[in-house]
Amino acid sequence: MIQTIAWTGSAVRLLDQTKLPTRTEYVEVTTEQQMHDAIRRLVVRGAPAIGVAAAFGAYLAIRNVHSDKRALLNHLSQVCDYLATARPTAVNLAWALRRVQRVALATMEDAGEGEAPAEPASLSADERDGSAAASPSRAVERLKQRILDECLAMLEEDTRVCRAIGEHGLALLRSSRRSASGQPINLLTHCNAGSLATVQYGTALAPIYLGAEQGERFHVFVDETRPLLQGSRITAYELQHSNIPCTVLCDNMAAAVMSREKLDAVIVGADRIAANGDVANKIGTLGVAILARHFGVPFYVAAPTSTIDRSIASGKEIPIEQRDAREVSQGLGATTAPDGVAILNPAFDVTPAELVGAIITEHGVARPPYQRSLAEMCGRG
Repeated sequence: MIQTIAWTGSAVRLLDQTKLPTRTEYVEVTTEQQMHDAIRRLVVRGAPAIGVAAAFGAYLAIRNVHSDKRALLNHLSQVCDYLATARPTAVNLAWALRRVQRVALATMEDAGEGEAPAEPASLSADERDGSAAASPSRAVERLKQRILDECLAMLEEDTRVCRAIGEHGLALLRSSRRSASGQPINLLTHCNAGSLATVQYGTALAPIYLGAEQGERFHVFVDETRPLLQGSRITAYELQHSNIPCTVLCDNMAAAVMSREKLDAVIVGADRIAANGDVANKIGTLGVAILARHFGVPFYVAAPTSTIDRSIASGKEIPIEQRDAREVSQGLGATTAPDGVAILNPAFDVTPAELVGAIITEHGVARPPYQRSLAEMCGRG
């Protein structure tokens, strides 16, 4: 499968998703400023992927810093605050940065961490000064290594979590399929929640990739997802790369497809899920959920428990990122709106929990009432 994020040993290698589908290019990120820019410009995108990327960005910021542990920790805190501003809606971004900070703090506070060993009485004053200076340096290097190890663990963990989401999601799709046995499972998805939104496998597309490995057949209807076309540019690209049959449709064709095609389900990802099950996802998801309810098509959300934000009661508290108006007026390479006209460009909308049939996590499938079932899923981590 296509690798979205990789650590080369000196840089973070990212697939440049702004160039898809016409060019497959990679960029190497070596500073936190470059990582902030890569996340903001959607070089790397998808809630799980930007979380891992941001964690590596924090490591890049401190790897060459030479100071004592407390100064390093303060610098790390400032860097994490900076990286968190890249995109405000996806909760995985802040979750990953908090995780890095917790590891750093735990390392610093670890009993005996960084303390100089007992010095022989025979050491001279200069030797004692040199020994005292060397110990903090060793402690700082251990702290940096712990942060890098945590970033690498996130890479492995994301792959494992997404595969588990795929297994639970595949069982759900098989149990709720409406198509005849032996026929492809017909799905509709919005935006991109596949391998290119994570480290590997994806969330909403994970059941498809796992099913394909087991010989299950699928046909995926892919909303193009205006204004940045993540569906047609990215989802269709990776499905085609993996030999999964798919059909791209304009966003305003979803109702016609649901009325004429025998869809087994709609499955989408999420950027943040509130405690009550309200789901923030790419703009246009709400409309798809309303259509699915009208036509009786099951609507499922797939996301890791790190996307569940139990600190907010409902979707009303989720901050919605507002993006550049030019993505709408000039997003297709030509001017598509008159100069000076007012443009609204929210990156996300919120689908209320009552429209969500199930939320698929790495720990299982949550169903209403979500206040209870999501808390249970988070408690299994």
